[in-house]
Amino acid sequence: MYDDPIRKADVLIEAMGWIRRFRDRLVVIKLGGSALEDPNTVSHLLTDVIFMETVGMKLVLIHGGGKAISAAMKRSHLEPRFVHGRRYTDAATLDIVARVLAGEICGDLVRQIREREGQAVGFSYLTQNVLTAERLTLRSDDGEPLDLGYVGEVVGVDRELLLKTCRSGAIPVIPSIALDKKGQKYNVNADTAAAAVARILDAEKLIFLSDVSGIYLDRTDPETLVSHLTESRCRELIANGTIDSGMVPKVEAALDALKAGVKKVHIIDGRMPHSLLVEIYSDKGIGTEIEM
Repeated sequence: MYDDPIRKADVLIEAMGWIRRFRDRLVVIKLGGSALEDPNTVSHLLTDVIFMETVGMKLVLIHGGGKAISAAMKRSHLEPRFVHGRRYTDAATLDIVARVLAGEICGDLVRQIREREGQAVGFSYLTQNVLTAERLTLRSDDGEPLDLGYVGEVVGVDRELLLKTCRSGAIPVIPSIALDKKGQKYNVNADTAAAAVARILDAEKLIFLSDVSGIYLDRTDPETLVSHLTESRCRELIANGTIDSGMVPKVEAALDALKAGVKKVHIIDGRMPHSLLVEIYSDKGIGTEIEM
């Protein structure tokens, strides 16, 4: 009859060292993929986030919402178009992106955190903007510029406002929509936005919560999940095609953050219950961690 309480005590004791280590450290969490679609998954994730803040971590949440945007576009009879993996964003698409990200998802995440007795503040063009962007310029394989519409890249972050918010005990929640210096809205990639925030805030960790468990040497074999990678090994896996498709920009963003001083980057499956806590507060995590 005592096995379960003893097991719980053992888990807490294992977590104690990690809780001490990361107390008062700043962690940036990017929430995206299928993890945003299931209410139960979001509930588990936000419970984990509030636990982490309760035991002393300073947290910043950045979120995307690609599937919700595509669904909203379908309802408006707009066909999504992608250029080199980026959503082509004309004026009509930008209106939907802005409404879904800043007006719906961000507000809902803030509301749910507060309902769980946590503190959260949403930062966007609707409240107070913290991400500054410039139009993103990409080139085709033959060197010609690609028209992406209103797609931008983050070039500035309101560091002091975010740090002040974290010190107050609140969790900043930031949608991946940014303004340029003239107030023009831009759709920005949530992975690269999270990496930019982690760099500028000198974060201890950058965590990508997605719908994959990490990086595999063979995606058809779950036994090939790699728990630890270095920058040089990531470069090798990108070069030989093991890391491909949508994982490439995520890993590139991770490496940029590491070069700028972020200690570690984690890629974990946000759909697994309490994956955040297991990855951060146990001796053996469940995703892929990357460091220099």
